Amino acid sequence: MSEVRLKVFSGNFYRLLAEQSAGIINVPLGEATVTSFPDGESFVKINENIRGADVFIIQSTCPPSNHHLMELLIMIDAARRASAQASRRHAVSTVMRAQDRKDQPRVPITAKLVANLWWLRAPIRVLTMDLHSSKSRDSSTIPVDHLYASPVFFDYLAKDMPPGLVGLFRPMSEA
Repeated sequence: MSEVRLKVFSGNFYRLLAEQSAGIINVPLGEATVTSFPDGESFVKINENIRGADVFIIQSTCPPSNHHLMELLIMIDAARRASAQASRRHAVSTVMRAQDRKDQPRVPITAKLVANLWWLRAPIRVLTMDLHSSKSRDSSTIPVDHLYASPVFFDYLAKDMPPGLVGLFRPMSEA
C-alpha cells in the first residue's frame, strides 16, 4: 500500500501563513500558479502531481471577500480535477465571512450559498477559525471544523506577558 502524501497549497491572501503551516509539519508548500487574467478573473493551475494526495488549501475570505472566495473555490476544483484523493481534500479558511441569517425580506443567506458551492466542488472538510456565529457552520452541507484562536492567545499571554502589563488594563467600571 502506498503512503499518503500530504500537500499544502496557498491562495494569494495569506501565503506566509501557508508557508509557516507547511514548515511546521515539515512539508514543502505545494507548487501552484494562482493569479488573475487582465480582466480580473482568477486563474489556478496545480503545477505538480497530486494524484491520491491529502490536499489542504489555505485561503482566507477577507476583503476583497468575493475574489478570495472564488479563488478558493477554483483551487478546490483544480485539486479535484488533478485527482487529489476524493476523501482527503480540505479547505482551510482562516476567516469565513458570509451572511448567516435572513434578517429582512428578499435577502440571501450567503453562508448557505457558500456551503453549497463548497459541496459542489467537493472538499470533504472545511477548517475555519473564529466564526462570529455557529449558524455559518450549522448551515453547511459538508463537515466544518471550527477552531478558536482565543486559547492560543490566552496561553501566549499567560506565559509571555511582560510583568506589570495587566496593570495597564482596568475594568470599564474603573475607567
